[in-house]
Amino acid sequence: TFTVEEAVETIGFGMFHIMLFLIMGSTGVAEAMEIMLIAVVSPLIRCEWQLQDWQVALVTTMVFFGYMVFSIVLGLLADRYGRWKILLLSFLWAAYFSLLTSFAPSYIWFVFLRAMVGGGVSGHAQGREENRQIVAMCSYFNPFLSLGKVFWLAGSLLIIGLASVVNPTIGWRWLIRIASIPGILLILVFKFIPESARYNISTGNVAAAMATLRGIAKMNRAVMPEGVLREPTKERRGKFKDLIHPKYLRTTLQIWIIW
Repeated sequence: TFTVEEAVETIGFGMFHIMLFLIMGSTGVAEAMEIMLIAVVSPLIRCEWQLQDWQVALVTTMVFFGYMVFSIVLGLLADRYGRWKILLLSFLWAAYFSLLTSFAPSYIWFVFLRAMVGGGVSGHAQGREENRQIVAMCSYFNPFLSLGKVFWLAGSLLIIGLASVVNPTIGWRWLIRIASIPGILLILVFKFIPESARYNISTGNVAAAMATLRGIAKMNRAVMPEGVLREPTKERRGKFKDLIHPKYLRTTLQIWIIW
């Protein structure tokens, strides 16, 4: 017998990992553009809708409020229904509401729609460094996850560069529409992303896990390990109340404060 981890080690690094790294890394570009968009749009909507300082600040606050709330909800759903489905939902969700934002007729609608965008983005990025849905899938295969941070930087630079050209010419609404393009393109290539083999094996779907591993091996031109894929030993899963258990409370509070 062999486990998913042993199969991944046997298959080794190859074309599959490069493809997955580029696709999943590109979500960092889309994420950064959507998050950083407010910084380059706020001065314009302030003038257009005659906003006060607190109203401008509220836009950013609501984006991260949507991010916070839906990261919990979508994280639970991903554990229940799989990473692939929730990632697809989050891509569709973020792109849809981002496009709608460009047609926002008023400040209230703008704030609401950006909060929804934050909720969609949270599905493929739960936290800026860790706990990403992307990492939950990608880390099973890719040893170079740290390089993915480059994509966030690229997205940030891209939206600032676009803003310097688009805002003074065709306006902030077109900037939002252009910024949604990476998210739309990700939807088109999503069929190349497999469901996590580890998730499938954890739910007892051995056949699906084997299909994923065979697909990776074929793309990498590698050989699968001999034997039968076995399920891991069932272990107790953590609960939220564990975070506030005296044994972990100090660490929990420190991490929350740092974040």
